[in-house]
Amino acid sequence: MNKSLSTFIKALKIFLWAFLFLVLLGFVLITTVDRSPIADQDFFKETLNRLDQTPWMETQGEVWLSGWSKVNVTPERPVDLVGYAPRGPYEFVQDSSYVKALALSNGQTQLAWLNFELLIVHPALAKAIEEGVQKAGIPINQLIFTATHTHSGMGGYMPGPLGEMAFGGYDEKIVEGMVAKSVQALKTALSTQDTVSISFRKTNAPDHVSNRFIKDGPYDPFVRQLIFTKKKDGKKALFFTYSAHATCLSSKFMGLSGDYPKFLTQRLESRDYEFALYAAGTVGSHRPMAKGNTPELVQSYAASLDSVIWLRMTNFASNKKPLIKYSRLNLELREPHLRISDNLRIRPWLFDYLVGDTNAHLDITLIGNILMIASSGEISGVFYEEWEKLAQENGLKLMITVFNGGYIGYITPDELYDEHFHEVREMNWYGPGNGHYFDQLIQNTIKKVR
Repeated sequence: MNKSLSTFIKALKIFLWAFLFLVLLGFVLITTVDRSPIADQDFFKETLNRLDQTPWMETQGEVWLSGWSKVNVTPERPVDLVGYAPRGPYEFVQDSSYVKALALSNGQTQLAWLNFELLIVHPALAKAIEEGVQKAGIPINQLIFTATHTHSGMGGYMPGPLGEMAFGGYDEKIVEGMVAKSVQALKTALSTQDTVSISFRKTNAPDHVSNRFIKDGPYDPFVRQLIFTKKKDGKKALFFTYSAHATCLSSKFMGLSGDYPKFLTQRLESRDYEFALYAAGTVGSHRPMAKGNTPELVQSYAASLDSVIWLRMTNFASNKKPLIKYSRLNLELREPHLRISDNLRIRPWLFDYLVGDTNAHLDITLIGNILMIASSGEISGVFYEEWEKLAQENGLKLMITVFNGGYIGYITPDELYDEHFHEVREMNWYGPGNGHYFDQLIQNTIKKVR
């Protein structure tokens, strides 16, 4: 009897110690969701005030100058694919990966976009490229990053525990290669600049995208295009956005590919454009309406979208005034809110350890009457209609891109925050209220830029 009691007490002690350890571990690793109104937060007020006080760099030139270039960045050996879940190194190259550079100047201010056929432009990659550009002495006033958001692209540029676990890790040789080829592309783009005309075109393509949260819910159906035409030889470059996620190819697909944006740009370049650059638009909560996930069916989807772009123009306008205004707005945010349940999240220190720097900011650029905003938040296109109406009231065309060298997760309507969607739980990184926050940021930017 005493022996049994002693064994019971010993087991109880072990249980209690284990229980206390788990409670302590939970206290150290987990905390509750902060649901206090976002408009009452200091960071909200501080950032909006910063936007109001942000100085704009502005120049007025006499002509538009533009040049473009692309360089193959496909690795010499297979590296991990990035997108969906970890699936190891690619087994074949469906299509090569490129960095694309588009340069634009009014003779006084030099802008440039760098575009990658990657899932995102990670802050570490952006920083390495910015340092490489500075070291090379390339005279650029504003450098803007964009990505196609392909889920079958290469990895090797994301440091930190989360990068190692799920996104192909960090390979110094891969990053060095992308830096060198980005510099090469920029140098060529700048050296080939010549006088151009600029036009804006908007095409309605509603049958190729939908709201992936809510059946028959609102979505952004437009392909927005900037067309640069050289006056000397008539050669054209195209910068365009669309809101359909580059997730047509299967999560089991083991080839390196740029998904539908790659196939679409290839078709555009085979017809009227010497150069076509797709920058992911407001892809949050938007899915492509492809009829299958094989390369052949994705090619068919791209061909169908290409036909719509060519045949169904909704709006067209020329941009004759060589005015450039630009700024950068650094964003303050609520504490990280990577949730594990409706009301529980991992603690900020753990998030910071896993994810690292998110480089939250907006790149804001006015080209004549075309306002371009590049976001670190993966914005949902459901906001776009109201923003575009406001832009039109202020005499502006609006183009929004994401993956600008920072990444802070999804920006979706606040009423969806407690829905059990992957995008609003695991991928909404900074808590409730960010839909309203970004709505105010974009609206205030539109009002201020004029």
